[in-house]
Amino acid sequence: MSTNAPTDVLVVGATGSIGELVVAESIRRGHRTRALVRDRGRTASLPGDAQIVVGDLTQADTLTEAIDGVHAVVFTHGSHGGARAAELVDYGAVRNVLQVLGGRPARIALMTAIGVTNPYPGHDWKRRSERLVRASGLPYTIVRPGWFDYNQPDQLELVMLQGDRRHAGTPADGVVSRRQIAEVLVASLSSPAAERKTLELVAERGPAPTDLDPLFSALQPDPQGALDAVLDIDNMPLSAEPTAVRQELAAFSARGR
Repeated sequence: MSTNAPTDVLVVGATGSIGELVVAESIRRGHRTRALVRDRGRTASLPGDAQIVVGDLTQADTLTEAIDGVHAVVFTHGSHGGARAAELVDYGAVRNVLQVLGGRPARIALMTAIGVTNPYPGHDWKRRSERLVRASGLPYTIVRPGWFDYNQPDQLELVMLQGDRRHAGTPADGVVSRRQIAEVLVASLSSPAAERKTLELVAERGPAPTDLDPLFSALQPDPQGALDAVLDIDNMPLSAEPTAVRQELAAFSARGR
């Protein structure tokens, strides 16, 4: 394991289809790994070496035990059920975890989605969660994967894009396996080359890479102090954002300075 690797990793969304793979990959890489779950009875599919911690993503006061002493957080959570659910879960979980961290140093890996800058209610809240992470001042990598597991068996060559220009809303935007998404999220935690990078992750025909650092190194970092990624479309003006969102961004930005 790299000397830059965090020791204690918290996986948010640990019982999801990607979260389970992230827990396993984190353990494989030698991290002490906590799996945040809402229901302890839904943990049978998680590795036995995972430390199970119970909390509700939508309630910050239930997350103290999960976050205490962690060196990194991987967000793999996602909502189902419309814009209100997206606000409470996709955005709210990131806000709540960052609030409980309270400015303590931790490496962040956040999974959102390819096409996140294409405005519609669900994506808007994912994009706002990205902005919170950038405003926090913490070291981070933001991964926007293509469509999960639509790749062919020989389609394992990872491609990291920037600018989020693929807005078809179909697998034509790009495809990638869940397993490789998990590998990229966990690898980013211990890669200096991945810090302050935002990327869209897809796979093309070819073999899987053996080293992700060259892919991370080829990316442009997000500008210091910017709310959006380096090549993103400027189509979500801060002045038009909900008052609560603007206030929360300001609070995190002040803490992150």
